[in-house]
Amino acid sequence: MKLLFATNNAHKVAEVRQILSGSGIEVLTLSDAGLDLDPPETGTTFEANALQKAHFVHARVGIPVMADDSGIEVDALDGAPGVHSKRFSPQATAESNNRLLLEKLKGRTDRGARFRCVLAVVGLGPDATVSGSCEGQIARSQSGTGGFGYDPLFLPEEVPGRSMAELSADEKNAISHRGRAFAELPDLLQGRT
Repeated sequence: MKLLFATNNAHKVAEVRQILSGSGIEVLTLSDAGLDLDPPETGTTFEANALQKAHFVHARVGIPVMADDSGIEVDALDGAPGVHSKRFSPQATAESNNRLLLEKLKGRTDRGARFRCVLAVVGLGPDATVSGSCEGQIARSQSGTGGFGYDPLFLPEEVPGRSMAELSADEKNAISHRGRAFAELPDLLQGRT
């Protein structure tokens, strides 16, 4: 089955294709569909944003679409950056976002956090969503060269002593928020195709 993935993030596309390899689900990109656009993300929850992006793209192509919204929630910051993870800093780059997060946590000992992902599918009957999360802590400095975004700062509980950016792709996908959400996709699609 083919599903159009409503994202322009090449890192996400590669990660999701690896997570879904062998599932029988072929992930198409916006460029595969001839679309040059950025789906909006104006919701106040991950679920609202995932559904908004999926509906926005589905209205333009008329084929089944999946979209995710994900981010990091930091306990000491009352869940921020949350849905604003991508644009946490004015520059909205991974480097500036990570730097700002470290600044906001300077001197703090309560560094609990989680990565969260909500995946939405539209165009195959009623809208459907699934979610995944990964608990951990925010490190005091970045480490590792893999992954993207906040991965160099996030220390997952399930792999003590290593950041998400220090894990192999297979290790990361087995425990990550996105890996857990997208692993539910084949079951979510059963009976809808």
